[in-house]
Amino acid sequence: MLNIFDAAILPLIHTLKSLSHILKKGEEHADAKKIEHTVFLNARLFPDMYPLTRQIQIATDMSKGAAARFAIVDIPKYEDDETTFEQLQARIAKTIAFIESIAPTQLTDAEKRDITITVRKIELKFTGQDYLLKWVMPNVYFHVTTAYNILRHNGVELGKPDFLRIKS
Repeated sequence: MLNIFDAAILPLIHTLKSLSHILKKGEEHADAKKIEHTVFLNARLFPDMYPLTRQIQIATDMSKGAAARFAIVDIPKYEDDETTFEQLQARIAKTIAFIESIAPTQLTDAEKRDITITVRKIELKFTGQDYLLKWVMPNVYFHVTTAYNILRHNGVELGKPDFLRIKS
């Protein structure tokens, strides 16, 4: 049987720490090249895609929402008003702190729990396991990967070890 703590909580923390690392490298690159931070923070891969800032907001929203739903606690509310690297790092850090506050005992039978979310006025129903595997993890990885790609596209020297947080 799938253990939600090991399959969700630990990977979400790891992925958000990777996002923080990637974002730090983006800020350092901007500083080294004397590029205004807003250039990166507002950068997009394509005009109809969200900018870097929104990618980070969505990745953190998806992560804290999942942890809260699995633990049956209130989802922390964030204002989505970050405009600096520092503010985005703080958002990632408070999301990690929230997720780390979830104890394995709060997730007993979470994989079997019915979870319903509403997206663009459409109600989606999942079991906990399907919510994790078919909604949460694909969405988190999509938005973290897109943040990585925005920065990489703009010249930040990033590689797979930065995304995976392994030593090269």
